[in-house]
Amino acid sequence: MSTLKVKFNNEIKPVLAKDLNIQNPMLIPSIEKVVISVGAGDSAKDAKVIQNMADTISLIAGQKAIITNANKSVAGFKVREGFPVGIKVTLRGASMYNFLTKLISVALPRVKDFRGLPKNGFDGRGSYNFGLQEQLMFPEVEYDKIIKTHGMNIAIVTTAKNDKDAFRLLELIGIPFVRGHK
Repeated sequence: MSTLKVKFNNEIKPVLAKDLNIQNPMLIPSIEKVVISVGAGDSAKDAKVIQNMADTISLIAGQKAIITNANKSVAGFKVREGFPVGIKVTLRGASMYNFLTKLISVALPRVKDFRGLPKNGFDGRGSYNFGLQEQLMFPEVEYDKIIKTHGMNIAIVTTAKNDKDAFRLLELIGIPFVRGHK
């Protein structure tokens, strides 16, 4: 079992119950899933680059990523139906906790001039989104095997009913937010 899951069950849950004044343990907010996604952009024209991006995201997530295709044609974006437009992977359970541990303790500290993640990434329903500029901060990624550097969006979906509760949950888990006011 992941050390973050053990920490969540043994240390964070009681603190959350006290802080949020929750008597029913089933109502304590928890992390439901983590979604890592990458938009293909101009790289969508080259199948080799798309596959390299999918392999990189699979390596980072520890789970096979899928290539998403366009549902309909959009002439303004030069996209046809069935055209690859991005890559995504959804993590739940142990793989989710392993990824979050790696993100918090290894990847984010390797970002140059890192001051913390912005607090304005909450969506109003308890989910948090943030973007990373490149994938090279993860230790599994070998620079020589990368065809093109790309960023990624990470969405942390919680069972919290509002942003305040979700913020407290993520703060206790160890997500490094920017210091100071919102």
